[in-house]
Amino acid sequence: MAIWVDGDTRVMIQGITGRQGRYHAARTMEDHGRLVGGVVPGRGGASVVGVPVFDRVATCRAETGATASLVLVPPPAVYDAVDEAIEAGVSLIVVVTEHVPVLDSLRLVHRAAQQGVRLIGPNTIGIISPGLGKVGIMPASLYRPGSVGILSRSGTLTHEVASNLSACGIGQSTCIGVGGDSVVGTSFVDGLEQFRLDDQTERIILIGEIGGHLEQEAAAYLEQGYPKPVHAYVAGRTAPPARRMGHAGAIVDGDSGQASEKARAFEQAGVRVVSVADELIAAIKEGQ
Repeated sequence: MAIWVDGDTRVMIQGITGRQGRYHAARTMEDHGRLVGGVVPGRGGASVVGVPVFDRVATCRAETGATASLVLVPPPAVYDAVDEAIEAGVSLIVVVTEHVPVLDSLRLVHRAAQQGVRLIGPNTIGIISPGLGKVGIMPASLYRPGSVGILSRSGTLTHEVASNLSACGIGQSTCIGVGGDSVVGTSFVDGLEQFRLDDQTERIILIGEIGGHLEQEAAAYLEQGYPKPVHAYVAGRTAPPARRMGHAGAIVDGDSGQASEKARAFEQAGVRVVSVADELIAAIKEGQ
């Protein structure tokens, strides 16, 4: 029943007293997310939107039973914040922060994998299982419960596709923004493996973009045989080479980084690839 986030997920926000922290704490409460606390060194004893603030993640965990952390701290502070959350035994960590130093991301991804921690991001909108819970910054009103799983490198396109599905009466099981950076903690393959095992998820949408190799890795995994229908859209078909397009990871680095090559890899793996995002809705409808 959905993956990684459910009705039992208890969320803390690291950086809750900052402008973004306060804003998304309020939005999480409005979206009925189980926000139980926040962490900001030196601000212990304060409260934000009615939840307590602690100096340390370990204290927040002990006092509130938090199981997931939403990281909303400046880029130079991300390594220490995530390292502390891993050390405290938080099982799901979502890093929204953009422009995290690549070396810090590499070290954190390795450390999280060693400790069995699910790290999503950096540079992500997070994860939502509609009707159950979220650890992220997406507006829950755009999403509704259902059977379509979404894995995406683009936060904006995740919102658009989920909103259009919802408007057509097609709900989602879990939607995950894997992140737009060149180094991220959760890949398409990670999500596909979990969706394979999830009884609620009947079909999957992959939203890729130029740069990197996540799409080709997913295609190689799918070529081995996958029991559920997969549909894909790859953004950036007209993007010029050697120019960053929004995300840090969205830059064409040779032929393999081009949208056309990613789409070709998906097609060879038996994935239905659409040319514009709106066609995903029709593809899902046809498969129902």
